[in-house]
Amino acid sequence: MASPAPAKIRFGTFELDVTSGELRKSGILLKLQPQPFRVLLLLIEKAGQVVTREEIQRCLWTDSTFVDFEHGINFSINQIRGALADNAERPRYIETLPKRGYRFIGTVARENGEPADIRIDLKRSRRDAELVGAMTPAPALVERKWPWKPLAVAMVFVVALAVGGLFFHSHKSHELNETDTIVLADFANSTGDPVFDDALKQAVSVQLAQSPFFNILSDQKVREELRYMGRSPNDRVTQEVAQEVCQRTGSKAFLAGSIAGLGSQYVIGLKALNCGTGDSLAQEQVEAVRKEDVLKALGGASTSLRRKLGESLSSIQRFDVHIFDATTPSLEALKDVSLGLRMVVEKGDDEALPFFKRAIELDPNFAAAYATQGWAYYRLGESSQASESFTRAYELRDRVSEQEKLELSADYYTHVTRDLEKANQILMLWARTYPRAPTPHLYLGLNYGSMGLPEKSLAENLEQIRLGGVFIWAYGDLMCTYISLNRLADAKAVYTQTLVRKQDYRYYHEVLYFIAFLEEDSAEMNKQLVWVADNSGEDVVLFDQSRTEAFFGHLSKAREFSRRLVENALRSNEKEAAAALQMDATLWEAEFGNSERARDRTASAMALASVRDVDISAALALARAGDSARARKMAYDLEKKFPMDTLLNGFWLPTIRAAIEISDDNPDGAIKLLQAAVPYELAVGGDLYPVYVRGQAYLTLHKGTEAATEYQKFVDHRGIVLNSPLGALARLGLARAYAMQGDTAKAKAAYQDFLTLWKDADPDIPILKEAKAEYAKLH
Repeated sequence: MASPAPAKIRFGTFELDVTSGELRKSGILLKLQPQPFRVLLLLIEKAGQVVTREEIQRCLWTDSTFVDFEHGINFSINQIRGALADNAERPRYIETLPKRGYRFIGTVARENGEPADIRIDLKRSRRDAELVGAMTPAPALVERKWPWKPLAVAMVFVVALAVGGLFFHSHKSHELNETDTIVLADFANSTGDPVFDDALKQAVSVQLAQSPFFNILSDQKVREELRYMGRSPNDRVTQEVAQEVCQRTGSKAFLAGSIAGLGSQYVIGLKALNCGTGDSLAQEQVEAVRKEDVLKALGGASTSLRRKLGESLSSIQRFDVHIFDATTPSLEALKDVSLGLRMVVEKGDDEALPFFKRAIELDPNFAAAYATQGWAYYRLGESSQASESFTRAYELRDRVSEQEKLELSADYYTHVTRDLEKANQILMLWARTYPRAPTPHLYLGLNYGSMGLPEKSLAENLEQIRLGGVFIWAYGDLMCTYISLNRLADAKAVYTQTLVRKQDYRYYHEVLYFIAFLEEDSAEMNKQLVWVADNSGEDVVLFDQSRTEAFFGHLSKAREFSRRLVENALRSNEKEAAAALQMDATLWEAEFGNSERARDRTASAMALASVRDVDISAALALARAGDSARARKMAYDLEKKFPMDTLLNGFWLPTIRAAIEISDDNPDGAIKLLQAAVPYELAVGGDLYPVYVRGQAYLTLHKGTEAATEYQKFVDHRGIVLNSPLGALARLGLARAYAMQGDTAKAKAAYQDFLTLWKDADPDIPILKEAKAEYAKLH
């Protein structure tokens, strides 16, 4: 008979208490988190045997868990080695077998000193509350507004950081390999000149990040790890802190650096150290005669360090843009961009913009300053100013590193020409050139979602997570994609995991609001609205509430929420955002049959701003309100102005022109035009508008079966429609289609469904009056 599982296990001077989950050395309690503890138990259970990474993954995580398994396992192994003071190169306890797994090589004994026959039920002790402890995600750079405008993306630099330390002496160098991750610490600046703090930090970050050889832990991931360590995310990352972050994230090395005055000159040091032992891997020390020469000297030191850490000469020659071109020759401009990026996190884009503008004034050829400014304007809803900034950054792309060139090009084609096919080609090239970079997968996921390809979006979301994508975006986007696929349970499971990591953001609560809406849980909807209002202000709440009230036919309430939202935008001098928000509400008016109001509101919105998104909504609203001539002219102007715009030409213009044809009593022409929209009709944020208009065209042709097929898509894809008022009106369309087929029973049920949904609706809405009259005729 096998011996019972021991309560305590001894090896060397160590003792594990299986019951309490404690590890002691010579009676002294050691710090070891629950997940690494369970990995250690697994290895001891199979002492002397190879335990593969797949076995560790199966033991620690369920199939429905969405975490970064690779970093999670690395984190656990590094934590174990740190607690046991074990050396990966000369192990006493945990042996690494490359490409195979790990093996416990210590001698294990029972409490009485006899060799142990270990049989530990690890799965019985699995607790979901610990499984995300190994995630290495990052907090938001900014919160995004979803889904009323395109999902915002991360800042131009996913990696921002630099190095801290002392002066260094010569030491034997050690190479890294392409799978190793490096943590960058803050610079130790003893010159007394604060310009070096953030400027050198940014410069080293950009200089190293241009290489595909290095996998640098992003500044956002470092912030998140600091929070998980019980520190403020704004704490300085000293050499000691960097080493702990390095160990917790399963990284291989951390980079420390310093700058000090030497008379009128400067001495700059860089040193890469092993995370586990603190041993030096490589180092550089250079001097700069003048302050103006510091960046040049730092660039040379960074390049030399890359070579010493194992990057090939051919790679360095291909991916080594001069630091002045990769950034700027102006220390002050570089500092302003760094401060602006920090301000985005701490106070928002409004507060960050002055820093980006000043950086551009100091160096009009600073591409990154234009790009970061573009993102700030984009998130604020000022699309024309964002486009100008992205365009200027793109024009300066030959002055930047290869990776940034790819990013600036992707930004340009995504947000200026809006040629998503071209943007995706660039993003795929970026992903191939920098195979460990998560950012191209972030952008691809967003683009595929915008193009109505949710399965492809899901694949990119998961790849972004595998590569360690920025936490809020990676997991928030994954939640959104699951919702678009009607996989609500999976979306909620992802959120549960984020809570274990103690990361909670507005983005997630917006998503939870929509889940509650789809599950018809009004109490949970209100709970999420309160959370968002308390933590992020009222604008997002107003937008969500206005749409939801319109969905239920509470038009007066919807108008009030919309009015307040527009006023808030105008108060912040965000005219383009105000116009776009007003047009969103104006489309309801057109669809509800308030044609005159729709025309008036369209005119006032366009007086605020006439830009792409506003003009698209305006043309559609006019077409639906019966003003075919103006709508046709606007459609022509849009096509001429944006000839490469994928969604404009493939989704919106066919919908606008089809609506015009219906208004002009040509439903056959409408259906033909809408064929172009079929590949994109499931676009996130598009409310299935082509489907709705196609359904109306079939009703006009008295083709009830075909119309029912279109309106049924709203039922089948509720995760895309969400709280769009079209989702409610599609139920009325379905009732009309059944009546047209002569199926009275189904028609009555569908009318009752709509009228129940609108039981408290404002009674004077034209389409509601029509629905009641039609339903009465069925009796």
